[in-house]
Amino acid sequence: MTLPAFIFSAILATLYGAGFHFWRGGGLGRLLLYLVLAWIGFWAGQGVAAWLGWELGKLGPLHLLAATAGSLLCLSLGHWLSLIDER
Repeated sequence: MTLPAFIFSAILATLYGAGFHFWRGGGLGRLLLYLVLAWIGFWAGQGVAAWLGWELGKLGPLHLLAATAGSLLCLSLGHWLSLIDER
């Protein structure tokens, strides 16, 4: 992966996490949680798509569709797990 693609993907994953935080709300801890989850999901989606050789939704060396889906899936799952109430 090229340096510009890496920077673009880091910015995009950060925007996904910040947008999710804007939509769901919360404090600074939630923002950090959403940013980390967005980055993990984005890179996981990118890695899976590269490993499987998917070409759908590819933008240069970046598998944009799969990375976005991975990020949104990880954000949704992380948000859902964070709602579990400890008793």
